[in-house]
Amino acid sequence: METFTLTRGSAPLLISLPHNGSFIPDDQAKRMYPRARRSPDTDWHVAQLYEPLAADFGASVIKPVASRYVVDLNRPADGHALYPGRRETGLVPTISFDGEPLYFSGQEPAAEEIQQRVETWWRPYHQALAQEIARLLEEHGRVVLWEGHSIRSRVPMLFEGRLPDFNLGTADGASCGPDLQWSLTSVMEAQSRYDFVLNGRFKGGYITRQYGKPSEGIQAIQLELAQCQYMNEESFAWDASNAPMVQGMIRRLLEKCLDQPEKNEI
Repeated sequence: METFTLTRGSAPLLISLPHNGSFIPDDQAKRMYPRARRSPDTDWHVAQLYEPLAADFGASVIKPVASRYVVDLNRPADGHALYPGRRETGLVPTISFDGEPLYFSGQEPAAEEIQQRVETWWRPYHQALAQEIARLLEEHGRVVLWEGHSIRSRVPMLFEGRLPDFNLGTADGASCGPDLQWSLTSVMEAQSRYDFVLNGRFKGGYITRQYGKPSEGIQAIQLELAQCQYMNEESFAWDASNAPMVQGMIRRLLEKCLDQPEKNEI
């Protein structure tokens, strides 16, 4: 079976949705608690948010089939921590964002299985991601990698209180140039509907940090959305009243990505 889908576009913009998938293979699901089989920590509906915009802009989109519970594509393959000192769910999670176990006792994946999941699910996604970045860079001399994420607005294990609506991450400015970072924050500052933060709790995960190389013409930004702004966090249902406004805000941000100068002007 295909482990991801890649829709190639013509614009220097690649939208990566590494936590959009919710599929869990049967051999893994049968070892998991019923609540875990629903894959509740999925970045629900992010493809529904982004794909219409990508079609309008001519952007490429890559998204996985499998749940982050199978393997987290936004973690390094060696499993090292992204936020040292903070509690994390890891490369192949065994706990949920609520700190609850995913697997029945003694049924957690062992090292050999973890490596197999990396080879089956993680590596093909990253190979395709790198190849698409290279294609767009060769064609345009520049590319923006946009990491589309979302999470419940309240996850006590990961952060205190309520998460801001829009959380932009640029690895503290290392994954994109200062002009693009300024343009994106200016868009957010010019509106009053949504609160936002730059490089707060979510500074950008492995993909943003690994592939963002501004000096080489590759700029990477992560946007972590609070799910309450476009869906029901309890039922996971799409909110048809509010989601279009979130899409409109994302559209304005992506427009700024496409307004960026050529590589030799960065």
